[in-house]
Order: sequence, then C-alpha cells, then structure tokens
Amino acid sequence: MRALLVVCLQNDFCPGGAVEVAGGDEVAPIANSLMQQFGLVLATQDWHPANHAVFAANHLWRRPGDTIRLKGRELVLQHMHCVQGSFGAEFARGLDTSGFERVFVQGADPDIDSYSAFFDEAHLKSTGLGEYLRERGASELYLMGLALDQCVKYSALDALALGFKTYVIRDACRAFNLREGDSERAVMEMTEKGAIIVEASDI
Repeated sequence: MRALLVVCLQNDFCPGGAVEVAGGDEVAPIANSLMQQFGLVLATQDWHPANHAVFAANHLWRRPGDTIRLKGRELVLQHMHCVQGSFGAEFARGLDTSGFERVFVQGADPDIDSYSAFFDEAHLKSTGLGEYLRERGASELYLMGLALDQCVKYSALDALALGFKTYVIRDACRAFNLREGDSERAVMEMTEKGAIIVEASDI
C-alpha cells in the first residue's frame, strides 16, 4: 500500500503566519487533489506548548536565531509558532482535513524540538508514525507540505532510514530558503539517501 503524508500545512507556515513559507498556501489545493488518489492519507501537525524551550520569547535577552545549550544539546531559538490551540496551529485555510485518517503531532515535548514526522530531533521518542504505517501495510510513503528544506526533508530521511520507499512530491512543497539554495540542497540530500522526487502530475 502507498500512503500520502501531508506535512505541517498550518496557518503559521503560510503567508501572514509567524514563520511563513512563501507560497505555503498554494499547497492546500494540491493536497486536496492528491488525497483522492491515496487509500491512506495522514498528516502531521506542529503542536508546541507555549512554554516550549525553542521559543526565543521564553529566554531572557534572546532572539530568534540565537543558539543555546539545553540538556547537552544545541538548540536554535525560533519565533513562537504553532502553539497548541492557537489559530496558527490550525491547518491551512482551504485544506480538506476530512481526508486525514490520522494526525500525528510533533514538537509537543517542551524540552525538545521535532522537525521529523517520525522522531524528535534527538531520536529519543517516536511519534508512532512508523509503527502505524507498518500496521496498515504501507510500504511506500509520499510526502508533501511545509517546508521542503526542513520538516519534509527530515521526515523523508527518517522514512528512508526506517525502510520505506520514499517519494517527495516536489511541486506540492514549498521551502523556507533562509539561505539561497536551501531547497536544492535539501533535494540533493534526500535523493542521495534514496528518495525519489516526483511531480503531482506523475501520480
């Protein structure tokens, strides 16, 4: 079985959001169309408590982009985003969430961040996604969403490490591109590890 994973398609990652991805809102209609072609559709949702350690606002005299050490790990501070129960954490306007069989949350532990749909950044805890895919008999995973050079990339790398045949739907993603070329580097890293890059029209 093949499964579609819609990654973090939330208001705070869309234009006008706290950490917006340019063109992020353009992905919703593509997602709605793609969902019709999969027997299993899952989603991830960034779901931070307001006191999350990654938020610069929770550290005196710190700004987004500053680096701190927490419990022996380096942590790059961010703007407050996708706070549990907030508008920013809700799925993007226009996204048909009725097709989601299950939503897996990430970043809910206040002491550690999570960029992957499968694990926290230190691989200490699993979200349960890998186990769920295996229980459902899914061996192929197609990823789309936000952002290509962050959560989509880390999710794809973990999917590959777990043995899933992994596809990234390039035109159904948008990237932060905080540095010029980040999206291209992300695609290169994923393909080098075995991910297959496709377009929505290929499916």
